[in-house]
Amino acid sequence: MPIRELPSTLIDQIAAGEVIERPASALKELVENSLDAGATRIDIELGNGGMRAIRVTDDGCGIPPAELPLALTRHATSKIATLEELEGVTTLGFRGEALPSMGSVGRFTLTSRTADAERGTRIVTEAGVVGELRPAPHPAGTTASLEDLFHNVPARRKFLRTERTELNHAVQVVRNLALARFDVEWRLRHNGRALLQLPRAESQADKEARIGEICGLEFIEQARYFEREIEGLSVHGWLADPTFSRSQTDMQYTFVNDRFVRDKVLRHAVRLGYADVLFHGRHPAYIVYVELAPRRVDVNAHPAKLEIRFRDSRLVHDFVFRTVEAALAAGVPSESRETARPPATVPAVSTTAPSRQAHLKLPDRAPAAQTGFAASLAARLHARPAEHVAESVGPPLGYALAQLAGIYILAENDAGLIIVDMHAAHERVTYERLKASLADTRLASQPLLVPIALSVATGEADRAELWRAELERLGFTIVRRGPGELQIQSVPLLLKGADAESLLRDVLSDLGDDRGAERVAAAIDELLATMACHGALRANRQLTLEEMNALLRDMERTERSDRCNHGRPTWTRLTVAELDRLFLRGQ
Repeated sequence: MPIRELPSTLIDQIAAGEVIERPASALKELVENSLDAGATRIDIELGNGGMRAIRVTDDGCGIPPAELPLALTRHATSKIATLEELEGVTTLGFRGEALPSMGSVGRFTLTSRTADAERGTRIVTEAGVVGELRPAPHPAGTTASLEDLFHNVPARRKFLRTERTELNHAVQVVRNLALARFDVEWRLRHNGRALLQLPRAESQADKEARIGEICGLEFIEQARYFEREIEGLSVHGWLADPTFSRSQTDMQYTFVNDRFVRDKVLRHAVRLGYADVLFHGRHPAYIVYVELAPRRVDVNAHPAKLEIRFRDSRLVHDFVFRTVEAALAAGVPSESRETARPPATVPAVSTTAPSRQAHLKLPDRAPAAQTGFAASLAARLHARPAEHVAESVGPPLGYALAQLAGIYILAENDAGLIIVDMHAAHERVTYERLKASLADTRLASQPLLVPIALSVATGEADRAELWRAELERLGFTIVRRGPGELQIQSVPLLLKGADAESLLRDVLSDLGDDRGAERVAAAIDELLATMACHGALRANRQLTLEEMNALLRDMERTERSDRCNHGRPTWTRLTVAELDRLFLRGQ
């Protein structure tokens, strides 16, 4: 076929295939236009999951009548004018493709009025044909309406799912945008029924109330807020406790400069931050916001702008990873925030002691009739130091009372009863000590009696030479014997006996995206976890009161001590109020 210019309608329909995948995609584009127009309230109405109708009304700046036809023209936009502005774009949309694309695959109506205009103006486009401007009553702002999506493209309409499925996708889009913009009031209706009504959230409490409405109250009850900032780069958000892990990645929200994105760099960084505390096979739940200069991120990497590229992805990855890791490190609560949790869950970073004290009242000496466990318990309670009894506020994990079944330590703090899995707790304490002993030092090497020769790609051999110093710090001694020949002369002492060849190949592969050190660190952490598990206290070992209290104090000083190395909880709490409910006191 000869080269020829495509018809305008076909060009718009091709663009629609890239941008408008389903009703939720069209809804996202319309709402983002409202946000870019400075809207503080957005009303959304859907019909049949958005397949029959999508209507978005905002109180933004509006569009002057003379610019309405331009708004329905390809690559016409008010958001950028030069390449320099494109490289530092701060708006959610900027290509000018969405509205003409919608007009080519549906009946699209745009009604708008600026604040200084006496009346509104309406324009309609259908099947790519733009109609005339007509006056229409409308408050200041804009209403965009898309009806009968894909009515003129039957092949595309066949790919749409059921009304329920399409509605779920549309609702998720609104939730994503509502989490990105707390300063906007959101209202969503479907077939005349209200689904979401979210007022503006300015304070921290209001923001957490909105998160509870979107993600569920249990998420926000078990989440901790964190924030950190370095020069030109900041991150903040909410991290759910590892015990609130999920079977899938359905509650992971990442935002960059108020834009919801599905970025592999950010998600990998957060997942790595949870690595030491997450139960195997589970996925963390979190909301993470990253803010940086617009020029340091490319948002023009995907037609729907859901994927981005960082100019310095390694810096962003490490910053987010270290921040999340530090935020999850505090394992023992302070007295800063009251949390309400069922007995089976692990408390988060902080709790508040209730006003009612939980100290047991004991006679001056144990009665002679007491025997067995009761006598042992009474003796241990009497062994409690006098200064501890006099304290009104004790340490977070309190003081030991007794052992139960040779596995659990029962302790009393100002809030109530603390139950500790002594093996899991001691395992975490031992593991963190082992890790600390290796921090910021070169790992000891074990020379191989017979060096291992392996053939690799030339690029991998080049990589091994480039990263030689880093590999030596990790305990590897690698010598290049030819263009594609390497020789392993020593391996990390801690990994003696491991499959050095497979590990090195994985490391060289990961070094291609700067993750080789992570591979070695992960292998070493796995070994340290095994060592800590074998070195931890075993079940049925009888501990003295002093030994139990020493373990409790070690837990309070140890990062991530509320979970063992495998992500299981190490302790839980029964408050006095919960005990009262169990025994129906006051009812």
